[in-house]
Amino acid sequence: MVRTVNGNWLIRARDGRLGVYSVREDGVWCRAERHPGGDTWLPWRKVGGDQRLHPGLAVGQGVDGYAHLVSWRPTKAAESGLVHSTHFRVHLAPLDWAAIGHPDKAGARTGLPAVAVDAEGRAHVFVRNRGNGVHALVQKERGGWSAWADLKGAGVHEQLAAVTGESGRVELYGTDPAGILRWLQEEAGAPPVPHDPLPVRVEPGTLSALPTSKEHTTLFFADPEGMLHAWRPGIEPLPLLAAAGPGPVALLRCTLEGYDCTLLAQRSASGRVAFAACPTEQESAGLWWTESGPQLPVGTAVALAEDADGRIVAATLTPDGDLRIARQKDEPGLALAAWREI
Repeated sequence: MVRTVNGNWLIRARDGRLGVYSVREDGVWCRAERHPGGDTWLPWRKVGGDQRLHPGLAVGQGVDGYAHLVSWRPTKAAESGLVHSTHFRVHLAPLDWAAIGHPDKAGARTGLPAVAVDAEGRAHVFVRNRGNGVHALVQKERGGWSAWADLKGAGVHEQLAAVTGESGRVELYGTDPAGILRWLQEEAGAPPVPHDPLPVRVEPGTLSALPTSKEHTTLFFADPEGMLHAWRPGIEPLPLLAAAGPGPVALLRCTLEGYDCTLLAQRSASGRVAFAACPTEQESAGLWWTESGPQLPVGTAVALAEDADGRIVAATLTPDGDLRIARQKDEPGLALAAWREI
């Protein structure tokens, strides 16, 4: 059964191949295109050998194309620890899982981790701690890890959204009962520090973030009534349209008919994949959902990427592990070819 993955589980690697990650049973699995932009894919491969893991995986990717994977593993009775692996090429085996510790030194699993990679290729791992605050762990440039840093916070919900802005600095977002929390990196190699929170009504588990300019990251989230909003510094939260379904939207910044656009995708209430697009940072121009593909079961994950030829690719992964891909056709707008089961 496919479990939760935090971050972009569909990535384009350094050599141009698309790769996907999922958690099934008690391990992480990956597979990749046989050739960049091709229609055939290699078989599923288990990450890290026989290491047993808890459900849940964080994925982050640097500008070097390397993927950083973080998950929890059982250590001893009623206790767990975080492990990290680097995947240099999605069609080859990643590094073995390496233990990186626990935000409270020891104890049970405390929340789904998040990971982002800065401009120097250092992974930044974030996870809720036992007191429902947030801790961070930063990879050293020449190997190893710094000490855990307490980013503070209280009552933080489990889902964290980590992203690297166009500046190369890492940003972290979370939610609590009062709204959206923000931590922004001010110095290369250092953990992000708290910034003014955004007091807004937000449904936990619906937050996603996308760098939309050199200055800004845009946050997308749903309120408790299911209305999707966009926010970035300098604007008030802007209601967009009713969310197509539960959870966060998948996001991709891309070019459509020569325009810089932001593409959203989500499994809709009908079970199909719904798409919406607008000019980047011009959400007030309006968005509307257009559905595509077959009806898919509850719990199906949706992801977006661009392939080696610059075509938009949408992917779905069902709870049973069925992977489907739809690629952009050589036509104006967002015209997708038929969905294919891989």
